[in-house]
Amino acid sequence: MNRPSSGLGRLTSGKRKLKELQLQSDNRVCADCGAPDPKWASANIGVFICLKCCGVHRSLGTHISKVLSVTLDEWSEDEIDSMVEVGGNASANSIYEAFIPEGYSKPGPDSGNEERTRFIRSKYELQEFLKPSLRISSTSSEKRHSLKESLSRKIADSFRSSGSSKMEGMVEFIGMLKIRVKNGTNLAVRDMLTSDPYVVLTLGNQKVQTTVIKSNLNPVWNEDLMLSVPQDFGPVKLEVYDHDMFSADDIMGTAEIDIQPMITSAMAFGDPEMFGNMQIGKWLNSDDNALIEDSIVNIVDGKIKQDISLKLQNVESGELFLEVEWIPLEQ
Repeated sequence: MNRPSSGLGRLTSGKRKLKELQLQSDNRVCADCGAPDPKWASANIGVFICLKCCGVHRSLGTHISKVLSVTLDEWSEDEIDSMVEVGGNASANSIYEAFIPEGYSKPGPDSGNEERTRFIRSKYELQEFLKPSLRISSTSSEKRHSLKESLSRKIADSFRSSGSSKMEGMVEFIGMLKIRVKNGTNLAVRDMLTSDPYVVLTLGNQKVQTTVIKSNLNPVWNEDLMLSVPQDFGPVKLEVYDHDMFSADDIMGTAEIDIQPMITSAMAFGDPEMFGNMQIGKWLNSDDNALIEDSIVNIVDGKIKQDISLKLQNVESGELFLEVEWIPLEQ
């Protein structure tokens, strides 16, 4: 049970920082509907919200939004530091509301619960308004104390200080992907009754592959493959082949992995060790990609990970299952 906090005269240093943050002009209205004098906050998102929006945030679950009363609940130092690091409603909204579609209106203080719920889910759970690309070279003069820009400066500085170790020719890298190729199911037959499958991953000029699994249409690899991610990155291309001793290897299906949702989320949230386990992004299943189901980007034990289930394309059958982890260059 949450314990009531002490009066203003006996504020801890952490509570004092939280109170000072609350008094900022942008934090005197709800981040989601603009209602005045919000007395609640989402500690892991970093926004101040009103009572009505608070109820919607609670319905999302603490893995998305951990709601606390500014005055009644006990706050940990980490929770307060996270709020201060974000910098308030304006900074958070510069990320979460960066791409609100033209003609789309935010709910107001008197909006109904259905409209309020739809907007808050779209904003935080589905992340439909998140900026498609938070480039590390961002030098916007606006909102200089926002989380987005402070993280961009920090990451950019680390690149400059690292010198040639981050360069391959004229390509500058922003991080690495550790892709665990877990297993495949119902793969296509390319020999008499079976196949000898292996997986090839390509990103830019880099190409890595798993070992060959002999005579198996449901292979288990559990192999980790590493790829460096350049600033100007595209999708990871995946190909499955059947190994042949005396002829060219036969293709057993292809797919593309869109790494934009993971990298965008990673850049937006910064150091994942600052946060508890939570969902921070999503790659949505559609007719235009090979996803079997929506692929969620999560912070898990201080690491950014994403499970991906793929239906292989250009082949009669086959599914492949991966786990992707984002590794920033600082590590």
